[in-house]
Amino acid sequence: MPRPIPRLLALLLAAAPPCAAAEDGAPAVDAAWIVQAVARPAPSRTAFVELRSSPMLRQPLRLEGEYRREADGRLVRQVHAPYAETTTLEDGQATVERAGRAPRRIALARAPGLAAGRNGFGALLAGDAERLQQHYTLHAEGGRQRWTLALVPRDPRLAASLARIVLHGRGAELRCVESRPVKGEPQRTLLAGAAAEAAGVTDATALAALCRGDAAR
Repeated sequence: MPRPIPRLLALLLAAAPPCAAAEDGAPAVDAAWIVQAVARPAPSRTAFVELRSSPMLRQPLRLEGEYRREADGRLVRQVHAPYAETTTLEDGQATVERAGRAPRRIALARAPGLAAGRNGFGALLAGDAERLQQHYTLHAEGGRQRWTLALVPRDPRLAASLARIVLHGRGAELRCVESRPVKGEPQRTLLAGAAAEAAGVTDATALAALCRGDAAR
């Protein structure tokens, strides 16, 4: 089963602590501003480039595809390369489909990571602050031109494996989702403009810099 969190994920708002000082004296942002800025009505879609690390791989596996939020509330993650796979979250269930294989169906109640993905990414796109507050606490830093929002899961089952998710953005654009497990290397998903800038970039260090906003390429 694909790793859940970096795919369908998001931010929290409201009772967040104050942000750290912004760069260049710009006003600091808070979680409420970030959530309002990045919210997108359905239907919506965004391209992604995801890096997966594994001790069995000499280099991180690079996946390319798109996320979609359909008008009926379904969340879809479609991988285009290096293989084709579609994951759909709806009605409390995740369905994973690949050509030549029978679909796999997983109850979200039995997969806290997938449930967190739906509650996170779906709530982010919908601007659903109340749902975000139920599942994460957060810490925001930066200014409107460059910000981060760290989400710490409230669910003890999820927190046992996932330390936090760090979102990186510029203005109203969510550019990267960085999943930091309790053990192991971070997993990064570049979105929108950052995914476009990652075209042709294969070096893991350069892609990590793109995620953090440290470099254009």
